[in-house]
Amino acid sequence: MCAAFCAPGSILWANPVTPMKANVGSYDAAVRFTVGCVVLGLGVHHETWWGLVGLAPLLTAIAAFCPLYVPFHIDTTFTDRPHSHHGPE
Repeated sequence: MCAAFCAPGSILWANPVTPMKANVGSYDAAVRFTVGCVVLGLGVHHETWWGLVGLAPLLTAIAAFCPLYVPFHIDTTFTDRPHSHHGPE
């Protein structure tokens, strides 16, 4: 089954050299981490399994990779790149 979904050029395998290229920027990761911790905390506080939903944003923040961004070609790491200034010096 992995041959069909993990083959180079498929949707889930964006780059054959580094299949999990970071696509979550620092601001995006901070928001995901915060939301994940809050949802997990609320789940523990209310003693419900729904708190485990908070693992998704927490893990994607830690890994700096969101698999849902791949098919839509979303990359929020552009906010981490230095900006070049074009103007008189």
